[in-house]
Amino acid sequence: MTALDSSQQNQLIDRYAVLVKKIAHQLMARLPPNIELDDLIQSGMMGLIEALDRFETGQGAEFETYASTRIRGAMLDELRSIDWIPRGVRKNMRSVETAIRQLEQEFTKPPSDGEVAKKLNMTIDQYYDILRDCSGHQLVYYEDFHNDDASDHFLDHFVNDNGSNPIELILSDEFRTALVASLDALPEREKVLMGLYYEQELNLKEIGAVISVSESRVSQLHSQAIARVRAHLKDMLWTGQV
Repeated sequence: MTALDSSQQNQLIDRYAVLVKKIAHQLMARLPPNIELDDLIQSGMMGLIEALDRFETGQGAEFETYASTRIRGAMLDELRSIDWIPRGVRKNMRSVETAIRQLEQEFTKPPSDGEVAKKLNMTIDQYYDILRDCSGHQLVYYEDFHNDDASDHFLDHFVNDNGSNPIELILSDEFRTALVASLDALPEREKVLMGLYYEQELNLKEIGAVISVSESRVSQLHSQAIARVRAHLKDMLWTGQV
């Protein structure tokens, strides 16, 4: 078996840079908007270089197949490292998710803002403050897979063995089906908001103009929609509906 020489490596870097971008765009289609495409591409290029350093001709694997695995792995490592929202914020939002889930089970419909605030024993203004503080809340966190209190972390449902990759699992068809169902269960205004934000890529001010509310209210509604989706996913996954 022979390692690639420098000339071969340079040729392959030029050739497979397109593959790096392709994999990055595939991942971006299913990730939150706060993830930067350039960061994924940079990580993917590092994965490509690592693949070039380790690949040996004659080892029985096509380079593109081998490189794709390394590139994707490097990008997933980058995603696992992104975790910038304070734990206190996530704790507050888990309380909101729990309240929403309990109320949905009780009323069999999405609860109103006032009903959630009452369940949390706080005023509506205090509830709105939590939603405002949680404006950067994400749909999925890596730590959702790793916590002693499994009841708070619904994604453990997908982890079948110690070798399972959480990021790959949340990109699975099963999870995607559950996510679509959870989005469909949102109140109409929040469903429209999520479509405008994630599909049409409008900013908060533009969305506010469309649905006739202030930019700050759009931020609150977005946080609440994320909490509803997470609560609904928990309910679907733990009750075996998906």
